[in-house]
Amino acid sequence: MKYIFLTISLFILALTGFSQAGFIANGEVIDDSTKQPLAGASVFCQNTTIGAVTNSEGKFRLQLPAGGYDLVISYTGYETQELRINNTNAADLRIELKAKDKSMSEVVIASSTSDPDGLRKYGKFFTNNFIGTTPYSDSCIIENPQALQFFFSKKKNRLKVKGKEELIISNKALGYKIKYQLDSFIYEYGTDISSYSGYPFFETLTGTPEEQERWKKNRMAAYKGSRLHFMRSWYDSTLKDEGFVLEWVDPSHKTITTFDVQNPYDSFHYKTDENSDITINWKDSRLKVAYRGELPEKTYLVQNKMPLYIRGQITVLDIKDTFVIEPNGFFSDQADVINTGYWSWKKTADALPYDYEPGL
Repeated sequence: MKYIFLTISLFILALTGFSQAGFIANGEVIDDSTKQPLAGASVFCQNTTIGAVTNSEGKFRLQLPAGGYDLVISYTGYETQELRINNTNAADLRIELKAKDKSMSEVVIASSTSDPDGLRKYGKFFTNNFIGTTPYSDSCIIENPQALQFFFSKKKNRLKVKGKEELIISNKALGYKIKYQLDSFIYEYGTDISSYSGYPFFETLTGTPEEQERWKKNRMAAYKGSRLHFMRSWYDSTLKDEGFVLEWVDPSHKTITTFDVQNPYDSFHYKTDENSDITINWKDSRLKVAYRGELPEKTYLVQNKMPLYIRGQITVLDIKDTFVIEPNGFFSDQADVINTGYWSWKKTADALPYDYEPGL
């Protein structure tokens, strides 16, 4: 599944499931027609810092921390392929890439309704909704904005943005360069809802000792209370210890009525399988997540016209179906868990890779 939305410390790594032994993903990438190896193909786990390029025989090998990942394989002139992997299905992969249909690409280009003046019209709006408006957003820059294509549908009252090429995003607040293959960004003006999908890959920036220390501090701040922090805590059965309070929203009441989830780990809602994955069963439910470990950013309260005395970071989860959490906080299917509130305010400028470790 393509990565949708994106947000991502543990406090003591050795005490959590994320410290479990890792695994190796390996295999070969070939042309699906000729069966010849594709040397120089890009193979990476999206939303991580872990990737490689295939050798002359089309082979690759990745050492991965315990958890789940979306493995992305791309090569110029070929369709990008994506595989969901964990420690049970990552060995000896044989990946066959299909050459892109050039005639279809030409048809798409010919029928394109992209706005040639889109960057001027919608660039700032897109940046606010993709990079974000948090304190870190001023230090998170798209270095090649000319790679963006803008499509506005007056009939649907919808803005769509695509990347003609890989976006290069420099985040000087957290110390990352993000290479982002943006498939699409969609904003619905009628509902004020935005979503985006694509393939992000993180690279750690080099910096002075002072910069490294600042990045370490900022990464920890970005992690605390984040969706990744929450998912790792739910996996480890440490929600309360980590500062999270979970409430169920009763749909039968006309006004918003919530009840504390007394035991988030009961056998009906929380099941462990033989691979140590956790299945969460809150299908067709709405949950309220409150993080008490940190105050909400004043910027968030001001932008959303909320009282400055609010003490917690509040997010609402609309859960369409059961989903699985793995040790690193990866969960699937992510499209079945829609978040609004504080987490939806945190966008690319506050994103951390799934292999992030506290203190680094």
